[in-house]
Amino acid sequence: MKNIKIKIVCTALIVGFMLPSCKDFTEVNTDPIGNKSTTPAQLLAPALVNLLSVNMLRGRTFNNELMQVSVSISDAEGTVNRYDFRRNWADYTWNGLFTELTNVRDIYTLASEKDNQNSSFMGIARILEAYAFSILTDTYGDIPYTEANKGKLGIVEPKFDRQKDIYLDLFKNLEEANTLLTSGVAIPAASDPVFSGDISKWRKFGNSLYLRLLLRISGKSEVSATTIAKFKEIVGNPGKYPIMTTNNDTAKLLWTTSSTSTALYSSPYTTIRGLDFRSAISKFFIDNLRDWGHPVLNSATYGRNNVNRWGIRPVNGNLIGVPSGFSPGSISSAQSEFYSFDNVPGSGTASAGYSLQVDPYTGIFMNVAEVDFILAEAVLKGWITGSVATYYNKGVLDMIQYWIPTYPTSSLNSYMTAADIQWEDAQPMKDKMEALLLQKYYALFLVDSQQWFEYRRTGHPILPVNVSGTSFANGGVMPARLYYPVIVQTANRDNYNATIAIQGPDLISTQVWWQKP
Repeated sequence: MKNIKIKIVCTALIVGFMLPSCKDFTEVNTDPIGNKSTTPAQLLAPALVNLLSVNMLRGRTFNNELMQVSVSISDAEGTVNRYDFRRNWADYTWNGLFTELTNVRDIYTLASEKDNQNSSFMGIARILEAYAFSILTDTYGDIPYTEANKGKLGIVEPKFDRQKDIYLDLFKNLEEANTLLTSGVAIPAASDPVFSGDISKWRKFGNSLYLRLLLRISGKSEVSATTIAKFKEIVGNPGKYPIMTTNNDTAKLLWTTSSTSTALYSSPYTTIRGLDFRSAISKFFIDNLRDWGHPVLNSATYGRNNVNRWGIRPVNGNLIGVPSGFSPGSISSAQSEFYSFDNVPGSGTASAGYSLQVDPYTGIFMNVAEVDFILAEAVLKGWITGSVATYYNKGVLDMIQYWIPTYPTSSLNSYMTAADIQWEDAQPMKDKMEALLLQKYYALFLVDSQQWFEYRRTGHPILPVNVSGTSFANGGVMPARLYYPVIVQTANRDNYNATIAIQGPDLISTQVWWQKP
């Protein structure tokens, strides 16, 4: 990298733009290490860890509060579970993902160089671009895309692309990724903490992500015909478009940390104070699991030291949740919460299965259970042939066996019967969607903000929000997006103004393109 130019710039450079007063302030420093280049293999693992960490941390504090997984028991203003949050909540996802997308695009560029061409790294980079940009556009709506991350090319105030155009281009990238990965060029296993260099599994991940995104925009009449046709093509051609089929295909990064180690891949949850990690559990989230007798709560069989698989603390032997949007001052007694590594009973520190804070299985990009429920919905809507019940049952089982690999397949039927969650074809369509999306909601636990995106797409599962005695903001309506960060409004004002003139006001009530009728 020769002489590194360290530009002391404003935060806005994250997306490729800077304040005018910062443009010419440059210092030159000679790299003392002497490394003049890097490789895709060196960039991949850090990019994977950082992308996942951003999404896990924001998912825990934002998605989980919105989607009634956890509840802040603060009586103060600005609590997410009441749909009342400040504009600076928008900064973290924007800054974190746009920053890492520079590395992802560098992986593609380096891997495409004539003398060092590697189609596998190129394909992986395209998948990660689609993964990160889809989360960004689903969070904010229209965003910088074609001109993003190009500050070094002189594009310091990138235009915003329309969400429709972004999605259509992400589909092109995923097509390219599938083609590139078909050749199966080897990559070092050590460079890939997700699939250990198994290119066939990256290909399955890319095509499964393709199905997720096709389903997300399938309700838009202007693209529904082409998206449904493409969905059918992918599912109908497993040789050309392999997808995830088992938990071995799940795209996950197993954290190698404990609460006291300095392992290579440390869960971002370990950076959180134990006191802060012990967030209260939502009544909606825990009541369903408790009433079903869900296996993740069966501490006697699948837990350790009487702590269940998800590390949820009982209160006097009972699992008691907090209603989201509770009226300030109405919660006085202790409620169930997630154990942190410093308060697990019978142990000074926790290991896998005691607390999600140090659980290696929390690092999920996309799991096979989500794919099962995607296919179940496609059958339900008549896009593909098959049995809704088969895909539905498989989704329930794959979710359980992800967290509890030793759970017997033979136990599924008795569990679902006792829980009264068997698939019923005779139900009205709205009840079928509720049953399917409720199970998908639990399958998406800890999968970035996918619960929120799916709720906005479908309205399911039905969350108790407009009930007596609650104090929800935004009219009790689920936020449709996040605000744009303040730095965007000041450092890229012309493009910001242009996009809100088209998309609508920069408010959490403004729907993004795929939500609008």
